[in-house]
Amino acid sequence: MDWRAKVEIFEQIRREYEFGVGTIQGVARKLGVHRRMVREAIRSAVPVRRKKTERPRTKMVAAVAFIDGILEADRKAPRKQRHTAHRIWQRIREEVPGCTAAERTVRQYVEQRKQALGFAERETFVPQSYDWGVEAQVDWYEAYADMDGERVKLQVFSLRSMASGAVYHRAYLRATQQAFLEAHELAFHYFGGVFRRLRYDNLSSAVKKILRGYERELTARFIAFRSHWQYQADFCTPGEGHEKGGVEGEVGYFRRNHWVPIPVSRDLAELNAKLLADCRHDENRMISGRQESVGALLLAEKEHLLPLPAEDFELAEVSFPKVDQAGCAKVLTNFYSVPLKAGTVVEARAYSSVVEFRQNGVSVARHERSYARSQQVLDLEHYLEVLERKPGALRGSKPLAQWRAQGRWPQSYDQLWESLNEKHGRQGGTRSMVAIIRMGREFGYAKLETSVAQAMALGCTDVAAIRHLLMSDKLQHAAATTIEIGALAAYERPLPTMSEYDQLLTTEVPA
Repeated sequence: MDWRAKVEIFEQIRREYEFGVGTIQGVARKLGVHRRMVREAIRSAVPVRRKKTERPRTKMVAAVAFIDGILEADRKAPRKQRHTAHRIWQRIREEVPGCTAAERTVRQYVEQRKQALGFAERETFVPQSYDWGVEAQVDWYEAYADMDGERVKLQVFSLRSMASGAVYHRAYLRATQQAFLEAHELAFHYFGGVFRRLRYDNLSSAVKKILRGYERELTARFIAFRSHWQYQADFCTPGEGHEKGGVEGEVGYFRRNHWVPIPVSRDLAELNAKLLADCRHDENRMISGRQESVGALLLAEKEHLLPLPAEDFELAEVSFPKVDQAGCAKVLTNFYSVPLKAGTVVEARAYSSVVEFRQNGVSVARHERSYARSQQVLDLEHYLEVLERKPGALRGSKPLAQWRAQGRWPQSYDQLWESLNEKHGRQGGTRSMVAIIRMGREFGYAKLETSVAQAMALGCTDVAAIRHLLMSDKLQHAAATTIEIGALAAYERPLPTMSEYDQLLTTEVPA
């Protein structure tokens, strides 16, 4: 019987004794309880809590010495490589024959022994209060998502306001410095201002070397970023994650509520749109102990944030590689195609998710950034001019293979290519196919794919016909106008007389 039920039965006993039967035996018989309980209820309306008897752990006898030895050895082991109770239970099953103790029993014993040995002490934390716009905490955490049918491990940036409790989350494939800085910038725009102090772990994107005490040698790029946004950076003591417990707890809440079940999306952009919507949705929640919602508190806090600078920080990592004979420029560890001649020096700008190439300040190429090593990221469009001179190189080319893998070369293109080869020969047909693909630059590749499909359905295998289909929506055709029949009378004229011409037919010609 639980405590509440026992309090209720005591009330019935006391009421029956005072206003009902009036005897201990009568009350016990009527309510179906023991006379001892009746006497106890008469003495006090509050039941006496029973002491929990310690049951002997007979099944643990064989494993006690084994567990104590493991815990003693863990004193010298690194903190993050000590045995958990679950791991100890697994080892007992494997290494202590005849011990059938349940995992719960092992857990209880391990907890008691750790407390006795002094390395399972429960710390007491002092609650903190935060002024508006003063502090936010930053953290990275791992999460999984199903993108384009594949389960991908992601690194997620989180920034939490300590005064209002509002948060910002954004996912990346890698926790690079570009991603780290970009996420800050997006978070500042989300909150509508800059916090005066941000608290971090000693992450490599910001900290180059940990010095004595709270001193840190920071990366030059992080110092410039911090100076641009004019905030102060504080770093936790190594191994003391509780010093930024606000964002640590937020990560757990957000993961349980928005990463379960595992989200499904086409790509990272769609996933981040979902995370942004989730952040907006969480503005409606009430944090325990507060009188207003997170969103209402955030509105009040915005007035106390530092204003956003007129311009954002330049996030790109800039380099000036030279285009090689394969039409590629090396950026970090990979090679990306550019539509420039070999030997040309080009400006490369690496962002968290894309790599952009510029010449004389004009963008000439843009690729999704690859985080592999020594890979060639190629775009067939960059080789079309070369392929017009060397059409035989198209069929086995690596750029074409990558377009096929990306779904940018549909089956209708192959059908059209074969028809052009039959009509113009292999070289002439391939040149015509290259000319058709080049139309994608002018009209868009989605529209080109639709027009090629239409041409194949109509039985047209001609470059001019496909161009006509691409331009069909721009052609101006005069609309037919309707005229009333009676209005045509204004254009009636008398028929000419042919009598004079008839005389010529009857006149005799002199011999």
